[in-house]
Amino acid sequence: MSSEHGKLYVVATPIGNLSDISFRAIETLKQVDLIAAEDTRHIKILLQHYGITNKLVSLHQYNEEKASAGLLDKLLAGQSIALVSDAGTPLLSDPGMPLVKMVKDAGLDAVPIPGACALIAALSVAGLPVTRFSFEGFSPRTSSGRKAFFLEKLSQTTTWIFYESSHRIMDSLKDMAKILPLDRQIVIARELTKLHETIVKTSLGNAINLVENNDNMRKGEFVIIVDGVAIDKKEQTLSSEQEKILSILLQECSIKTAVDIAVKITGVRKKLLYQAALGMKKS
Repeated sequence: MSSEHGKLYVVATPIGNLSDISFRAIETLKQVDLIAAEDTRHIKILLQHYGITNKLVSLHQYNEEKASAGLLDKLLAGQSIALVSDAGTPLLSDPGMPLVKMVKDAGLDAVPIPGACALIAALSVAGLPVTRFSFEGFSPRTSSGRKAFFLEKLSQTTTWIFYESSHRIMDSLKDMAKILPLDRQIVIARELTKLHETIVKTSLGNAINLVENNDNMRKGEFVIIVDGVAIDKKEQTLSSEQEKILSILLQECSIKTAVDIAVKITGVRKKLLYQAALGMKKS
């Protein structure tokens, strides 16, 4: 792996099961000059398992701007570098974007070494539409932020996905239930590829009961997949979800502002929303 300039290899690593790594990824990690890792202590487990002894450097969210500049210098000097995260494909809710951007801006090669990704693994067995979907990263940390996020996604017609942590999963589901209908279909995927892997497709209301009454369902790393809502643009009345959006907005805004925002969120005709808002205010 030598050339006038080095190459950056963006290497996917297992999300749990150490066998979920490609031959190409192993060979790349063995051959590069150094490995930039989110947590050098964590990645050592994988490297030791496969007898890889290459030099490690740290690249995490707190040092990545400064560290990326130093790694770019090494690439310009001819060294090749593998970028890895703690698990899965780098950059998907993990550090690495500044380094990849610097590499591309400098005209150097960034080479993908594909492999495991929790998002794709969960989608493949979710049983929800995957022709079109959106990935939203981690949900906001605060309750108000989550509610605003769920309100924005309420009328999305395609499947949407977010990551959640063990200490926020219960609060996140409860906040979702304040915005989305309880019969909305969701998938909870936790500890993917690990010993206690759990993948459950159910309604939002049942999901809350399941997680609340089972300690194990509040442990691990979570991928939450939410079914989109079907909207018939020819409808002359608002759906229950569209009415809920408008009602929530009217509690905080004037009729004009609430209707303007609702148009952006739902795509429903302004006249229909305005008539519905007037009716809600009168009642």
